[in-house]
Amino acid sequence: MKRLIIFLFLSTFLASCNQSSLTIGCPDGAIEWVDLLKIDDVTYQHQFENAPDEPLSTQIEKGEPIGKVTYKMADNACSDHEMRNGDAAYLAKGTTVYAVRGYPSSLMVVANDKVYVADQKKDAKTMGDIYPIKDLVKDIHIDSTDDGSRIHTFSREAKEKFLNEWLLLEAIDPMEMYKEDAFEGNRIFLEIEINNGVSFRELYWSDTNAFHRGAYGNKIIQEVINQETALIE
Repeated sequence: MKRLIIFLFLSTFLASCNQSSLTIGCPDGAIEWVDLLKIDDVTYQHQFENAPDEPLSTQIEKGEPIGKVTYKMADNACSDHEMRNGDAAYLAKGTTVYAVRGYPSSLMVVANDKVYVADQKKDAKTMGDIYPIKDLVKDIHIDSTDDGSRIHTFSREAKEKFLNEWLLLEAIDPMEMYKEDAFEGNRIFLEIEINNGVSFRELYWSDTNAFHRGAYGNKIIQEVINQETALIE
């Protein structure tokens, strides 16, 4: 769980590293990378090590190839390496990246029989730009902050109400939110499950109505989450 919390932030706050530093004194220490992949200016993350998509579920069909890994960061890159298209944390150089049949490649891709979900997108204006999931969400769960297990599932009405608002939220630089102490106080793990069983997690701070991916919730979102958490026994 500690690793999960660390990598959720690390994936957002990767800084720059020039090309010359990749060859002088790098890697510069023992680095536990987030399982990231970048293709076509979209950074994807594989979050759940024991998820339904491992091994590749029969619900998940490979589509057309959309690219290849050209650089493996683990054991090669500096800790401040800035990801470029073709970079991956753990996938070997030459690994083919595929679309997932029935879903936009801007949302999820498959590589080495693991599903990667969009994590960051250049020029995204809203959460819906990062996550094109309209009509694709099966359930929203609240996960335990102790062991990550599911402890509650939103009602269908609450799910729709949440998504209608959340996808329209303005995408904000998480670093700016961090400077505003947005990531302080009571933390809630929200797990968004797609129709094919793939899930991704959002960290939410109820005290500041903030999402770690880079957004502040509105009053409706805050009310929905408060109502659903109140139902947890």
